[in-house]
Amino acid sequence: MTRGNQRDRDRERAQAKSSKKGSQNKDDGLTPEQRRERDAKALQEKAAKKAAQAAGGGDAGGKSSNKK
Repeated sequence: MTRGNQRDRDRERAQAKSSKKGSQNKDDGLTPEQRRERDAKALQEKAAKKAAQAAGGGDAGGKSSNKK
C-alpha cells in the first residue's frame, strides 16, 4: 500500500464537495410546481431581454452576426 491514507482523504474531500453542491439547489423550500413557475418566469424574462437587444440593435453578447 504505497498511497497511505491519501485515498481515504480524497474520498472524504469528494464527498464533502458533492454534498455541498447538492444542497444549494434543493434548499429553496419550494414545491416542484413553484420551482417550475419560477424557472419559466426567469426564462421568459431572459427571452424578453434578448428580444429587446435584437430589436434595439445592441450586440452586448459579443457575437458578430456578419457572415462572409
